[in-house]
Parts: sequence; structure tokens; C-alpha cells
Amino acid sequence: MEILYLSRKDIEGLNVSMKEVIDAVDNGFRLKGLGRTEMPPKPGIHPRENSFIHAMPGYIQEAESAGVKWVAGYPSNLEKGLPYITGLLILNNPETGIPYAVMDCSWITAMRTGASVGISAKYLARKDSRVSGILGCGVQARTSLMALVEILPGLKEVNCYDLFPEAVNRYIKEMSTVFPKLNFRACSTPGEMMKGVDIALSAIPIVNDPRPPLNAGMLKQGILAVSLDYDSAWTGSAMAECDKFVSDDINQLLATKEHGDYFRDIPEKIYADLGELASGRKKGRENSTEKIFSLNMGISVEDMITARLIYNKAVEKNTGIKLPL
Repeated sequence: MEILYLSRKDIEGLNVSMKEVIDAVDNGFRLKGLGRTEMPPKPGIHPRENSFIHAMPGYIQEAESAGVKWVAGYPSNLEKGLPYITGLLILNNPETGIPYAVMDCSWITAMRTGASVGISAKYLARKDSRVSGILGCGVQARTSLMALVEILPGLKEVNCYDLFPEAVNRYIKEMSTVFPKLNFRACSTPGEMMKGVDIALSAIPIVNDPRPPLNAGMLKQGILAVSLDYDSAWTGSAMAECDKFVSDDINQLLATKEHGDYFRDIPEKIYADLGELASGRKKGRENSTEKIFSLNMGISVEDMITARLIYNKAVEKNTGIKLPL
């Protein structure tokens, strides 16, 4: 027996596009909505303040993708010149349970997270959305913008804010090269960032005791707000004033809330999850004035469907190192 090991460099060398990841993850959500996945809420440990190491198991029937992602998030790593998100993903043969691939999960996490934002936009954003606001100019803000451009071709402007102005400057310099037709604007406050925004994204580090900078009154009619940082960026009053509150997985959201560290002030009524939208079981946006909030925690269905895409490409291109098991 042997496994295929794929480093981050190996995965990046496959040149998988954001459109391919969006299509894969959208299909994963569709299958989830049809009840063809198995995904328990992720357990985790927290060795340091505001840090986490999570185990994320999942199985997708039609894709025959089963495995677990062991992922860590350490905000303090940024001060040490290390990545915030690191980890490994293991794929198992659903027929025998034997592991057949181990791969870096940093690229997968970044891309599938961005893809989830695109999928939220596909079902919940106004099709004529022109202005995006981005709070937190890190890796996830980059992949999220890649996905938004795929889904919203009319996007023209991007308002950017980060606690560290140099992060905004790097983001604008890099992303304006990738998307020269977009007009980027550096903002001095979160409130300025939110002005005139059709789709707002928050992607700051997840913390246990947040002081959310985005509050009620900042969300205009017809907006879609997407959180990638639990409730670190948005107050409960901001979420409560939305007409629809959506998550990527309701069971995981409620299980996490039960622990008491997060989601204390989320709305009691959860309209749907992305699986229900992708499978057609529930409608997404129904008019141009709805305010909609999508809280995307990141779930293993996204990881397993993306990992299977990566594995298939690697086999096709004979990429990676085979190791004895």
C-alpha cells in the first residue's frame, strides 16, 4: 500500500482555477442539501488564546470523497512571519478505509473559503452588484475577491479596510494587478468601507472576545453581508436587522454556539443553509431590497470535494510523491 503526498507547491502547480473550485464546492453544497453527505460538527482544541486546531471529517457520496482535515488557525503566527492557517488533509478510500492521499490544506482552505463566498453571492447577492466592501485584507480576502469576480461580472469597485494600513496597501497593489478593471479604494474606517456597498465581506481573525466594528445601520437595502470570521466583525444588532440569516451549515452553527464562546447574539431564526439553496430546497434572494447575512464558518464538505478535485488533477498530471504506508 502507498499514499500520494502533495505539498502546497505541488497543489499550486496544478493551476486549478477558482471557477473549477466554485463549481466543485457548489456541487458539494447541492449534495449536502440532498442529504448525500455525512459531516459531524468539527471538534477542536485551543492550546493558545484565540487559536484553534480543528478536526474536520466528511464524506460525500457521489464524489466518493471521504477524509479529514486537521487544520490550525493561529493569529499570532503573523507576527512570527508564519501563516495564520496551516494543516494537512487526508483522503481515505470509502470502500476500505485505507488512506490514499495526504496533502497540504492551506491552499485548499483558502480557495474553498473564497469559493463559499462566491456561492453565497450566487444565491443571495443582487445580480447587478457593483461595489464590494472588504474588512480584513489577508489571504481569504484575496480568494474571496477572485470568487466574487467570477460570480458578479458587474463588479466595479472594492472598498478596503484593515486594522493595519500596510495590509491594505499590499492588497490593493496585488489585486489591482490581477483585476486591473476594478477600482480599489483604501478606507480609513470600517464605516467608510461600508458606504454604498452591495456585498460586504469580513475576513479578520476569529477571536473569543470580539469588539465588532460593523454595526446596525451600516447595511443598506439590498446588501449581502458575508462573514468568514464567525461573529468577530459583526454585532448581533447588525445581523438582526437583516431579512434573511443564512449559514453554510445550521447544525454546526448551533453546535458551536452551545459551547458558549461564539454566536451568542446571532438571530434565533436561521432561514437556510447553503446546501438548501444549492439544491433548490429553499429560495435565495427573492427581491432587490432584502438585506441578507451569510455566516460561512467553513465546513468539511467544501474541503473533501476540493481535495478530490486536487487528487484527480494530480493523478492525471503525475504530480506528487508516492510513499509507502
